Amino acid sequence: MLKWTVRWGSYPLIFIGCALLQYQILARGLPHWPIAIIVSASGITLVALLERFQPYTPEWNQDHNDTRVDILHAAFSLTLIFTVIEIVTLSRSLLPDFVAQAGTLWPSAWPLWAQLLAAGAIIDFGLWLMHWLSHKFPFLWRLHALHHSSERLYWLNGERRHPLSAILLASPGLIAVVILGAPAGVIGAWFAIISVHLAFQHANLDYTVGVFRNLLGVAEIHRGHHKREYEDAQVNFGEFWMIWDQLFRTFKYTRTPIGAGEIGIKESMPLRYTQQLRWPFQS
Repeated sequence: MLKWTVRWGSYPLIFIGCALLQYQILARGLPHWPIAIIVSASGITLVALLERFQPYTPEWNQDHNDTRVDILHAAFSLTLIFTVIEIVTLSRSLLPDFVAQAGTLWPSAWPLWAQLLAAGAIIDFGLWLMHWLSHKFPFLWRLHALHHSSERLYWLNGERRHPLSAILLASPGLIAVVILGAPAGVIGAWFAIISVHLAFQHANLDYTVGVFRNLLGVAEIHRGHHKREYEDAQVNFGEFWMIWDQLFRTFKYTRTPIGAGEIGIKESMPLRYTQQLRWPFQS
């Protein structure tokens, strides 16, 4: 019964629970720092603990000489994204008049939950588009390949990204919602919500969302995107919603389990953080 509960209940209980708490923080006007960060960190910690109890692949729970560097990537990437959010939002007053006037297009009369979903849809499409482009253009792929270089999938490596890649992925959607006039709290709340989802998306956890896998970028869909063969990885680019992959026909659900030895890239990636940052610029 306990294993069944983890398999079917871990995502809705943890993710939806954290999302509702983030919404309450936003609705009540509570400070984003540090309350929202604590909520996200708590949700991510629960995912990490459940991996130990019910792993998808036990071998992926073993350190592959990557835990330390992935901690550095996660710390830097999350700090970078949230710092950029604050800077971009605060710089709204410096925008040209014609751009600032576009801020009146934001549906501020909508309920707060609807504004949150609207911002999420715009940001998510921007992420999908840049993710897709990162697989099409050689230099963008060199930056993005760091994310694919891990030879296991677990809660932490969702944030294994080159800083330039992280900025390029987030920028289009983020700039769009800022120009449209989305409140800073709404933007911050969405990124706090999505951070828990990314832990689930890469989790070494035996869980499922059933038929909702056709709409949500959960692990059983996303694992296929990390297959070692480059040609096999050109599917399932969605970060949160899979509707973009459904629309553009890049969605693929494979029932065959994906395990140890099938994840990563064919090229050799150095183990040290600074070496990984330099790697895309080397021949």
